[in-house]
Amino acid sequence: MGKTAFIFPGQGSQFVGMGKQLASENEKVAAIFAQADERLGYSLSDIIFNGPEDDLKRTEHTQPALLTMSTAVLTALQSYDITPDYVAGHSLGEYSALVCANALTYSDAVYTVRQRGLFMEEAVPTGEGAMAAILGMEREDLQGITEEVSNSVASVELANLNCPGQIVISGTAEGVEAASAKAKENGAKRVIPLQVSGPFHSSLMKPAAEKLSDVLQSVTINDATVPVIANVTASEITFATDIKEKLVEQVYSPVLWEDSVRKMLDLGVDTFVEIGAGNVLSGLVRKVQRRVNVFSISDSESLQKFIEGR
Repeated sequence: MGKTAFIFPGQGSQFVGMGKQLASENEKVAAIFAQADERLGYSLSDIIFNGPEDDLKRTEHTQPALLTMSTAVLTALQSYDITPDYVAGHSLGEYSALVCANALTYSDAVYTVRQRGLFMEEAVPTGEGAMAAILGMEREDLQGITEEVSNSVASVELANLNCPGQIVISGTAEGVEAASAKAKENGAKRVIPLQVSGPFHSSLMKPAAEKLSDVLQSVTINDATVPVIANVTASEITFATDIKEKLVEQVYSPVLWEDSVRKMLDLGVDTFVEIGAGNVLSGLVRKVQRRVNVFSISDSESLQKFIEGR
């Protein structure tokens, strides 16, 4: 029997209205949205269900919104008594994975990621940092370019290693611009500047990581009941001390998503179930390995399809 991994999306997958239908049909799901409002002290669910989109796109709202959506969908799925062998999440999605693995309570997680979003927004003044997706370039070649630009122009680093030929760079606006130009000169197929509020997963985020560390001290982290494939190392972690350490490092370290998928494949995973908004991760998994079962669950229709297709 092949193994199953539950994977959870990160920033960029959000959309206004996500989870609304599911919450109207399922009391347990509705309770998840209500719990977020209660813990955060404002109506996050109203922003999720009704927008405006500009509010939802603010990192401090996006992060708890996506965590809430993933946990809501997970709650609907859990009534079918299906458990994963491994869990993983892309950046912010790692917190959803940790909720699934019982390492963090949902209430603590939603509070923590709201703080994480605020800290990440505060870390670098608007306009001074940037991110860009570089398509069609090898990791080693792009690494060489970012190192060269960091040494001669301004700081820029590899941030998200998503799948073969798709890598996001992050750093100062100047560094990202210079590295993007150099990548194009050296054969990158496309360069797409990202609409983000800061240079996430770069060393410029260290001030945010320090503040996050204090928040993580104030919440309870337990050993995970299911191994979590960590973004920072692309290897399994279960101990609470490791989880805390990796969550702090994750803010300023690259997300090793391609490596994480390959690790799960090595561990015998042949079914990936993306839980939450959108299907970005499903696409990335297929780019790493075509011959696996990939499902994405975001509403009652896709949930039924998954249950029937198992």
